Amino acid sequence: MAGNRKGAWLTPALYLYAALLIVQLAVPSADGSQAPPPQRRTASAGARRVGAQGLTGTDAKGVPLRRSKRGWMWNHFYLLEEYTGTDMQYVGKLHSDGDRGDGSARYVLTGEGAGSLFRIDEKSGDIHATKRLDREEKAYYILRAKAVDRFTNEALEGESEFVIKIHDINDNEPRFTKDLYMARVPEMSDMGTSVIQVTATDADDSTYGNSAKVVYSILEGQPYFSVDAETGLVKTALPGMDRELKENYQVVIQAKDMGGQMGGLSGTTTVSITLSDVNDNPPRFTKSLYEFRVPETADLGATVGLLRALDADIGENAEMEYRIISSDGPGMFDVFTNKSTQEGVIVVRRPLDFERKRQYSLRVQVENVHLNPRFFAAAPFRDDATVKVQVEDVDEPPVFERPSYVMEVKEDAARSTVIGSVSASDPDALHNPVRYSIDRRTDMDRVFNVHAGNGSVFVLRELDREEAAWHNISIIATEFNAPRQMTRVPVFIRILDVNDNAPTFATNYETFVCENARANQRIQTVSASDPDNPIGGHRFVFSLAPEASGKANFSVRDNKDNTAWILTRRNSYLNLQRSVYLVPVVISDGEYPMLSSTNTLTVRVCTCDRDGNMQLCNAEALAARAGLSTGALVAILLCSIILLMIVVLFAALRRQRKKEPLIISKEDVRDNVVSYNDEGGGEEDTQAFDIGTLRNPEAIEESKQRRDIAPEPFYPPVRRPVPPPPPARDPGHGHNGDVREFISQRLQDNDGDPTAPPYDSLATYAYEGSGSVAESLSSLESVTTDGDQDYNYLSEWGPRFKKLADMYGADDSDRDS
Repeated sequence: MAGNRKGAWLTPALYLYAALLIVQLAVPSADGSQAPPPQRRTASAGARRVGAQGLTGTDAKGVPLRRSKRGWMWNHFYLLEEYTGTDMQYVGKLHSDGDRGDGSARYVLTGEGAGSLFRIDEKSGDIHATKRLDREEKAYYILRAKAVDRFTNEALEGESEFVIKIHDINDNEPRFTKDLYMARVPEMSDMGTSVIQVTATDADDSTYGNSAKVVYSILEGQPYFSVDAETGLVKTALPGMDRELKENYQVVIQAKDMGGQMGGLSGTTTVSITLSDVNDNPPRFTKSLYEFRVPETADLGATVGLLRALDADIGENAEMEYRIISSDGPGMFDVFTNKSTQEGVIVVRRPLDFERKRQYSLRVQVENVHLNPRFFAAAPFRDDATVKVQVEDVDEPPVFERPSYVMEVKEDAARSTVIGSVSASDPDALHNPVRYSIDRRTDMDRVFNVHAGNGSVFVLRELDREEAAWHNISIIATEFNAPRQMTRVPVFIRILDVNDNAPTFATNYETFVCENARANQRIQTVSASDPDNPIGGHRFVFSLAPEASGKANFSVRDNKDNTAWILTRRNSYLNLQRSVYLVPVVISDGEYPMLSSTNTLTVRVCTCDRDGNMQLCNAEALAARAGLSTGALVAILLCSIILLMIVVLFAALRRQRKKEPLIISKEDVRDNVVSYNDEGGGEEDTQAFDIGTLRNPEAIEESKQRRDIAPEPFYPPVRRPVPPPPPARDPGHGHNGDVREFISQRLQDNDGDPTAPPYDSLATYAYEGSGSVAESLSSLESVTTDGDQDYNYLSEWGPRFKKLADMYGADDSDRDS
């Protein structure tokens, strides 16, 4: 704006310039004299004389020092900015005392702007400004001037420094720091509440005149806001401005220099003021009575209806909270606030029943969450409304009296025994009859059934607690007139235990007794198990079977803690005489009726060391330990032999069967797949495959040899004469010629046998040697038996033969269990 208005202010500027000249004439210079007018400024007026010269000492060589007399020294020059004349603006005149006026003196100007902004007349010393200057760009310039002899170029005056100051004029208007200010102030604020402070700056010289003195005023926005003239602080001018009536205000503020006087320059800015919300309005229901309908089968948490309350405030000041303050059905309904819509949502809290209560009346209150105590006195920040809820009748399925049933029955209950009953009824006003049935997916074995009319549950099949202790079934209640209306109820049936299982060994016990065992020595601890489950727990009684107690080799001791010990009844047992003993143990339970069972304990007789550790048991005992008797082993062996004979017979029959030709008809030119199952015989086998088979499949040689089995010889092997063996070199070691003869004969047999295996086969020869002169020492050919021998004489041979006497001369009682 200043640039556009400079032309309009030329006349006032000239007046100001004239005033400055008068002021400069009146203002004394640095030496106390008054400054001459700028147009008449000369060296004599702008400089001060320096005193007479004098001695100031000597230098290092003793030469006296002299201080030259300064003919002149410059003061400040003043120049008005923004000069608009056609000629160059005159700044001032330089003059030296050494200038005799004959034109021999030449003035030289150097420094800031010399030659470009400022020019000097070398002869007269007049200084002119070549361009229009702006104080806001540069307020002063520092230059240096000197006078020299034109012909000798010797200095007439020493170089002196002076300053050209640019006088300010009001050519810049005030400018605000922002073109648009944004501000917020709470609504209902008191008068004089500060809103925002605006700031304007002026580029003119604030130290000179009033060009930069800014005054603020408001152009638009009255009577709502005001502004401080000196600070620019914007304040509210009216109390109780309501945001709900008007929220936004546009305020235009002016900043004017020259202290606000006429002729000053000005700038404007806009302040956008928004009234922020406060909670000064209570919520209000849109209706005083709300009516809703809900079916009686509504789920818990289902929405019944929505309540709507309005609040003129916004944001958190409009947040509401709903609650039920009274109801004729306490706890049946609940209400909560939807945070996004600020609506009250009524939901079902307890099951509804049309036949019990058909209508409910509620009193609901709404209130702001964030309250402002400043406005409590104006009005209560809450509102009430009445809510009517109508329950609608729905055809409901039957309802059981209990959510589940538990029944008990003994496992020996007879068929058709009633174990309990279920009951359901139609909750509707019609009270339709109900029919009962069992969901067979929960009773696949059809163990139970239910009476369709009265709901009695009875047994269909025999029960076994040990097979299933609990049965979980579902019973369905269905309305006669509405088959789709059905309800299920779980029924848990517990099978009570009856003593119907005899106790047995807890595991398959197998033990051993040492041959050197002593009487009353414990060889095994046994326990029992019973699938029954008596109330007081199991109580087992162990005893030896009566039929074995007369002449028993072992005894049973009941420990009264459901375990028993198996004890020996004599000092020694002979493995060769009897290797296995079967001890029958009777186990009885303590229930009614009492049940018992006989369990057999297998005891093997083994050779042990002194510490009682088993060392050796015979083959029969090992077979018995594996769980197989001698008869079972014989049966398995016979079955294996019969199976082997069947396989050999089948192979022989198959070999005699004539092979079918690979291609039945030579005229059959279709693609055929020919399979050859012949197997080669090794590297030297040249008869394993006949190429003629490919040319004529029917021309298969019937007599072709197989290399995988020994064929029948076509001719007997040729036996070559064997040279007599050389005599033995070592007479002390006997004659071994029979061995050489045997090996040589076998080599000749294999070399001359055409049916022998190929060369990469290994032939083994087993030679037992000639017979012994001692003949056989085996007892297999003995014709005597143990029964024909009398070994009683062994007891007379002394203590060394006591072991043999115990083995062969024992009492016959060892043969019994």
